[in-house]
Amino acid sequence: MNPETYVQEKAAASGSSFYYAFLFLPPPQRAAITAFYAFCREVDDAVDEVSEASVAQAKLAWWRTEVARAFSQTQSTDGLAAKASHPVLKALLPHAATYSIEAHHLQSIIDGCQMDLDQTRYLDYAGLARYCHLVAGVVGEVAARIFGQTQAQTTAYAHQLGQALQLTNILRDVGEDAMRGRIYLPIEDLQRFDVKAHEILQRIDSPRFQALMAFEAERAQKLYDAALALLPTADRRAQKPGLMMASIYRNLLNEIQASQFQVLHQRIALTPLRKFWLAWKVQALGRL
Repeated sequence: MNPETYVQEKAAASGSSFYYAFLFLPPPQRAAITAFYAFCREVDDAVDEVSEASVAQAKLAWWRTEVARAFSQTQSTDGLAAKASHPVLKALLPHAATYSIEAHHLQSIIDGCQMDLDQTRYLDYAGLARYCHLVAGVVGEVAARIFGQTQAQTTAYAHQLGQALQLTNILRDVGEDAMRGRIYLPIEDLQRFDVKAHEILQRIDSPRFQALMAFEAERAQKLYDAALALLPTADRRAQKPGLMMASIYRNLLNEIQASQFQVLHQRIALTPLRKFWLAWKVQALGRL
């Protein structure tokens, strides 16, 4: 299997909403974002799909070394980092110079995954925001470059949108994360609404839990508003794939709110057809 086929299958197999935004891109950009997204999935899976923390640590350490070596080998005569050993980097590196993808971007994403090994709680939103920045804001920054960013302010939009998307993910996955012993919702917010950590870990619903979730959902809604306000008009057309993601995830957030936050024992999701419709609406009509 060649690297391009590998990353295509990795991206498609994830079932992520991101895949729908890729469908409308021209082939060179679609190849770049697919390879980049496959990298993100690989390092995330190194943590989420491994039960032994020591094994996950070793996998992330390997990725750190692999990224450092691959970028340090620049550039052979055809522009490739010849010594990359993993198919994901073999597929991604030919696009690195074109879209200004640098080693520190990939290392930051690894840093975010490392946080999942190092801690299962966040004292305050500032700590959670740092995590969201590493695992989603940096992803948004690279994606914006691939999509065709021309304005410097678009980076701030991408960071803010990444925060909104990741917080939506966290709200969707409260129950699943609890089964892994993780609580991403800040301790200061739990205390504010008198929700005990053991209640979340035991997946106990209550009016207090719903009030906490309503607070976090409103925070996420404000992040979407702030992100969209930051996007320069000159880059709005190029950033349509990101706007597709905003539309899909904001609709998901609306569904979570409409369910009265029934996320402890089920995974709320949009159907593939609805995701495609939302993506198409942004592509064809320019509306979220």
